[in-house]
Amino acid sequence: MWEVPVSNCCTPDGSCHADARATVVYKVEGVGSAHCQGVVADAVGALDEVAAVEVEIGTGLVTVTPAAAADEALDALVAEAVDEAGYDFAGRATV
Repeated sequence: MWEVPVSNCCTPDGSCHADARATVVYKVEGVGSAHCQGVVADAVGALDEVAAVEVEIGTGLVTVTPAAAADEALDALVAEAVDEAGYDFAGRATV
């Protein structure tokens, strides 16, 4: 799975914890190879509003950890990035 890592936040005492923000899962048609997976991950991951992204080959499920709120504006940005990358955005997925 192609993954853009979520940054960790470490406290001054050296203890660290993973980012606990909620994720949003989208469906993208046409992600049938590692190349497609990378193209979609790069396109969505380049958005400032996205902290991390994972793309599954075959299913086309794109799991996004937003940098802020997951709202309709984020949905529109992800849809546009996917479209510009040449793939079909099918909206939020129910998983």
